[in-house]
Amino acid sequence: MEISIKPIVTEKATKLTDKLNRYTFRVSPEANKYQIKQLIEDIYGVKVVEVNTMVVRGKNKSRWTKSGLLRGKTSAYKKAVVAVEEGQTIDFYSNI
Repeated sequence: MEISIKPIVTEKATKLTDKLNRYTFRVSPEANKYQIKQLIEDIYGVKVVEVNTMVVRGKNKSRWTKSGLLRGKTSAYKKAVVAVEEGQTIDFYSNI
C-alpha cells in the first residue's frame, strides 16, 4: 500500500507551526497514525512526538453559469497534524 502525503500551507496551518511547532499534512485516507509518523520521520529526518488525524468532510458547492445553476461537492480527505520535537523544524520549500 502506497501512502501519499502532501503539506498543507495555509494561514491557519502556518500560525499553528509558529506557535506550537506543529505541521499539517494531507494524507491518504487509509493511512494510520503509526504509518504517518514513520513516513514523516523518513522523509524529513525529524523526531515526531505526536500525530493527530481528522477526516475533513466534503463541502457542497454551487455556482451560476449561462446554462443555469451547477451543483457539486468537493471530495473528503484525511488531514494529519504532526508535532515534532522541540528545536526541530520541517522545511517544505527545500526540495522545490
